[in-house]
Amino acid sequence: MNVKALTESGVTANESVTPRPPAKRNSGFWKSVLQQKYLYLMSLPFVIWVFIFSYVPIWGWLMAFQNYKPVRSFSEQKWVGLDNFRELFQDERFYLVLRNTLAMSMLGLIFGFVVPILFAVMLNELRGNVFKRSVQTISYLPHFVSWVVVGGIVYKTLAIDGGIVNDLLLWMNVIDEPIQFMAKGKYFWGVLTAADIWKETGWNAIIYLAAITGIDKELYEAAKVDGAGRVKQMFNITLPGIRTTVMVLLIMNIGHLVGIGFEKQFQLQNNMVTDYSEVLDLYALKYGIQIGRFSYGTAISMFTSVVSVILLFTANGLMKKFAKESIM
Repeated sequence: MNVKALTESGVTANESVTPRPPAKRNSGFWKSVLQQKYLYLMSLPFVIWVFIFSYVPIWGWLMAFQNYKPVRSFSEQKWVGLDNFRELFQDERFYLVLRNTLAMSMLGLIFGFVVPILFAVMLNELRGNVFKRSVQTISYLPHFVSWVVVGGIVYKTLAIDGGIVNDLLLWMNVIDEPIQFMAKGKYFWGVLTAADIWKETGWNAIIYLAAITGIDKELYEAAKVDGAGRVKQMFNITLPGIRTTVMVLLIMNIGHLVGIGFEKQFQLQNNMVTDYSEVLDLYALKYGIQIGRFSYGTAISMFTSVVSVILLFTANGLMKKFAKESIM
């Protein structure tokens, strides 16, 4: 600002312009904390729970760099550096197990992710409220059934003697003799994916149904006035309306590609399909914990966790760059 401008504005050249003090950036945050203190107090127990059970145990990763013996104290453990990881990456069984893990994860990501979306969209198109609620209730009830029970149902359904699947295929003349689905490794991935879809589709569809209910109903009314049918409304209103929810859940599912657990595989496996059913968590349990090689099992779990974090950040970065959606 020059002298002339200062003079015209009522400030002489000899007078100094006093700068305004900078605004306190943190005042807004603490004001919000005080206004919502009860909400923060309610969330405090859950934050403490997550810290104790999710972050404090990370110190146990040090076992991966030791030859851990339970009878010794922490200071008496023998440090072996990266020997457990070298042994892990030199084991041919590890790459077989990694193949199984990624294969089942990808099948679950493709079908287990897409089917609930389609189910939610189709369920939303039902007009009868009673029938719609009945279908929704029946669909998510299998989620509450234990995998122990589901495993028994799958074995009974696919049995060669009295199994409904083989009986149906024989009746339709699709096959000439019963197929031993649970005794052939090439069928295991498909059987497990189908069982998982049956068990979790209804439950996973709930969040998409909730997102659909948040779509403005006036958009559908305007589409009807413009002559758009139900199919066009589905593709132009419903699916774009739940895009953010779909992207967020997709990022989270990609982060769990190598950490899929072992409950399903453990309940459905048998000695004849081990080469196709064993995943990283089962590998850590069998070749680490069960035979007392705690350091080796920790190394396997540490590899799984690190890869999961890398996949999560990679997926989040790609989605943020190309789809403009992210979770952080």
